[in-house]
Amino acid sequence: MQVIIFEDEKTPRFSPLADLKPVCDLVTGCHSLRERFIAAFGGRAALTWHVRRHIAPWFSENNPGSVVNSVLEEEVLLVNGRLICDAAVTQFIDAGRIAPGEAVVQNGNLLFCRTTAEPLHVLDTVFPDTIDGMVVAGALSCVEVSGFRLIENLWDCVAMHPAMMREDGAALALGRIEGEVHPSAILVNPEAITIEKGAEVKAGAVLDASDGFIYIGAGAVVEPMALLMERVFVAPGARVKSGARIYSNVFVGGGSKAGGEIEDSIMEPFSNKQHDGFLGHSYISSWCNLGAGTDTSDLKNNYSQVSIETAHGKIATGQQFLGLLMGEHSKCSIGTRFNTGTVVGTSSNVFGNGMPAKYVPSFSWGDGNPGTVRYDADKAIETARKVMARRRVEMSAAYEGMLRAVAGESE
Repeated sequence: MQVIIFEDEKTPRFSPLADLKPVCDLVTGCHSLRERFIAAFGGRAALTWHVRRHIAPWFSENNPGSVVNSVLEEEVLLVNGRLICDAAVTQFIDAGRIAPGEAVVQNGNLLFCRTTAEPLHVLDTVFPDTIDGMVVAGALSCVEVSGFRLIENLWDCVAMHPAMMREDGAALALGRIEGEVHPSAILVNPEAITIEKGAEVKAGAVLDASDGFIYIGAGAVVEPMALLMERVFVAPGARVKSGARIYSNVFVGGGSKAGGEIEDSIMEPFSNKQHDGFLGHSYISSWCNLGAGTDTSDLKNNYSQVSIETAHGKIATGQQFLGLLMGEHSKCSIGTRFNTGTVVGTSSNVFGNGMPAKYVPSFSWGDGNPGTVRYDADKAIETARKVMARRRVEMSAAYEGMLRAVAGESE
């Protein structure tokens, strides 16, 4: 039986964060959803993937040997890519609780189903862009369940992040100081700290794990006088800048630069916030750059719940704390001040004299307010190519095609 991790009809909700990657590549806690699937399934089954068509060429190129958008076996097990794949998921599958011809549904979401290719509407081995889970479920015998975790809204990765950091921290191998630590650096509660071989903690840095773990990956650098505390995961190859204050559930992805004050936030690989300024309860996608002195508001002055604005209108989040949600390759100028619950699309260049609009569409040149114009796709792609080259990443034709597809959709 072929296991397919699929993208369903609710995937567009996660634009712009999932414009240039499968929804299962979104991060919450210390790992992406896809990393959780791979770790949880282990040797149980070879996972295969269904992703939107504009992403498939790059995803296949970036994951050699992976089966993408193909049905190879008579029977398939569909698993929703928005699931947090934990012990509950694997136990449910291993226990054989999904019968042939059965769909498992939770609150209007298709979580799993065992079926053949026919109900998936695969035509000549071409998958639909997204699989409408409830249409598929309608052709099968449905079982309603509860208790499974999945992301359902654009802000969920941020909302779930503190709990996932606690959960992931409990599974880390802590208490290993194998990297280079300067004698003047201070490690508080080293039993809850891991510094991997090849990592470096420089003079005067303070790693205080009194209230939660600190993990420094191989090749990562913590510069002088930086302060890390209360559950911080610094992925391999990342750099924490001198004088940074990073605390309370922060994920810094590989190749990223993190500086200033950061709390309760996710920085995907190759994102850049190396200067002073506050980032809180935010999701910064890969290849973004926050100019010096950029600040995000993550709490309204009246302490009421935060709403966001997207291409689909205004949405109440139910969250008291929510900062900036920024799509890949977007940038902002020095001194930018983002309002509570701001959404910035893919490949936008944000600048202006005042506070940007709460929604800045993809490929914008300006702050989203009147006077903003469209960022020419050719110029945006040329800039993205230069940014990636600075990190020794070559933009392939497949990646460029994916970026151009998003540019076309945003027109």
